Amino acid sequence: MDVSTLIGWVMAVALVVWGIGFDKLGNFWDLQSLAIVLGGAVAALIASYPFRILKDVPKHILICFRGGKYNVPKLVDQMVDLAMLARQSGLLALEEKAEEIKDPFFKQSILKIVDANDPDKVREMLEKELDDMAARHDEGAGIYEKGSAYAPAFGMIGTLVGLINMLKGMDLGDSGGASNLGQDMSVALITTFYGSALANVVFQPIAKKLRIRQAEEELYCATVVEGVMAIQAGENPQMLREHLLSCMKQSQQKKLLLKASKSSGADTGGEG
Repeated sequence: MDVSTLIGWVMAVALVVWGIGFDKLGNFWDLQSLAIVLGGAVAALIASYPFRILKDVPKHILICFRGGKYNVPKLVDQMVDLAMLARQSGLLALEEKAEEIKDPFFKQSILKIVDANDPDKVREMLEKELDDMAARHDEGAGIYEKGSAYAPAFGMIGTLVGLINMLKGMDLGDSGGASNLGQDMSVALITTFYGSALANVVFQPIAKKLRIRQAEEELYCATVVEGVMAIQAGENPQMLREHLLSCMKQSQQKKLLLKASKSSGADTGGEG
């Protein structure tokens, strides 16, 4: 479980509350202002997106708290094992192993090369799936990126509404009207505060976390594509490992290659 989003939210709320002061929190509560900002932003999002996308909002929130689902080093180890099996027993031997794979994209990719499809055709089909997946992810993250734009906009609308009402009802000839100027102005500005807080504490962090999860899944799936194409081409397993790990940081590559080398040496020693 990834709790960084929750920690960030708690810290943001705590720091803002501390900055305001507990004794002055009441000054920052106005139900009508909240309705304009939150209700307006949600209404604009509903108007912008079909329900087939909006229904996935609970799923998006869960993704923010989900831990690292896509383990590329583990995937590379699996690919190397499959490459060794394919070199020893042929591509048809991978069909039985494919049934043990839980990830549907990985499983279907292996089955496509088992069926002796043309390599160019296989790559084209897999890359088409990657493009479709990226488009779906863009739609999901786009909800929150749009929300981060709508919230400040409705905050400004609420401020303008408050200012107009304040000026409309102000009577400078009456001492009571002048004395209420500061109070009315503060209420008008609360919507701007709500809009900025909603955009930068809620919408933007969710959008960024979804983009990070998207990048992780796309890296995983791209590694699957490169791996299965190399297996179909009969690439040497050790070269395949180095090829697939090239997308990672140099320090991670060295660490994983060293670990694989030690593991291979231990296996050789055991067989001897």
